[in-house]
Amino acid sequence: MTDTRTASAPEAETETAAPLDVVRVHPLCAETPTSVLPLAVTPRESVYVRSNFEMPLAHDAWELAVRGAVRTPFTLSLREIAALPMHTVLATMECAGNWRLGMDPVPTGEPWKYGAVSTTRWSGVSLAALLDRAGLHDDALELLAVGADAGPRDDAVGEVRFERALPLDVARHPDTLVATHMDGVPLTAHHGAPLRLLVPNWYGMASVKWLTALEVRTTPFTGYFQSKRYVYDVNGTTTPVTRALVKSMIVQPAPYADSSADTVVRGWAWSGSGAITNVDVAVNDQWHRATVGQAASAYAWTPFELSVSLPPGEVTLRSRATDASGAVQPERIVWNALGYGNNAIRPHTVRAVSGEISGLES
Repeated sequence: MTDTRTASAPEAETETAAPLDVVRVHPLCAETPTSVLPLAVTPRESVYVRSNFEMPLAHDAWELAVRGAVRTPFTLSLREIAALPMHTVLATMECAGNWRLGMDPVPTGEPWKYGAVSTTRWSGVSLAALLDRAGLHDDALELLAVGADAGPRDDAVGEVRFERALPLDVARHPDTLVATHMDGVPLTAHHGAPLRLLVPNWYGMASVKWLTALEVRTTPFTGYFQSKRYVYDVNGTTTPVTRALVKSMIVQPAPYADSSADTVVRGWAWSGSGAITNVDVAVNDQWHRATVGQAASAYAWTPFELSVSLPPGEVTLRSRATDASGAVQPERIVWNALGYGNNAIRPHTVRAVSGEISGLES
């Protein structure tokens, strides 16, 4: 049985020079910097940003419509939403395209490295409470979340709106939120102000930003971001992207940095399908069982650590996580044309040197 008593959260070794590593300026796509990834909770200015279109502007007259296959459709103003009971959830969120650059060949899409993942506190209104207020028809099947952002796409006719559907059991989960705050303050514009979804355990595309409508449907949604994007496309057969796959990353020692030979390897592991049960760490090609710590919430990444003596010179570290469903990180993923869900074991190179390294913690 894995020892869960002693693994501690990593700590950032240095101050980051910039709050985000920008991948694209318009619309903004940016990663959490490597120097921030050791933190258990990502500072709000460094929470990764994924935008498919230019962001719409929030305004006082913004409203949220609840409609479709419901008995009592209604619309809420921001003031009415603010008066409802609030709930806070600490969750790790990852972009489905994270580590696209690690695939061979590199698929189309944003050239994400491995920093499109963050952990933060989200606060808002229970989505289930809004659906209960509306009252669902007996033949209700799923919930469509409609964002205010839209624009042209090369492979679509006319303007495309960002919309994504959720199964009703996920939409009605008590920790699925219509979020208004991140890290205790109102959402920033780039993070979906004034309203967005927060869907724990799912990749970030499900947490629709700039939310304007919740539409209960009786038939499956087949819109652009459900059938042409955020799908696993393997040899022309497509499956929508849903829950985050089991994954881990090493954050200390820092990548490509000098490390004391006697050190502690630390990192994070997470999964959308169950708690992390085991993490193994390889030093070059020799695998060792790491100590798994306690996640700060049911949806937050789990710390792991391994005390090791590294051989001198360049060393390749790797981590492999297993979750409660039995899923294990693969050596390689099944390649897909749009580059989603890359949870393959990722090499992490450091240089081991004798003695203490100034500024590093073991």
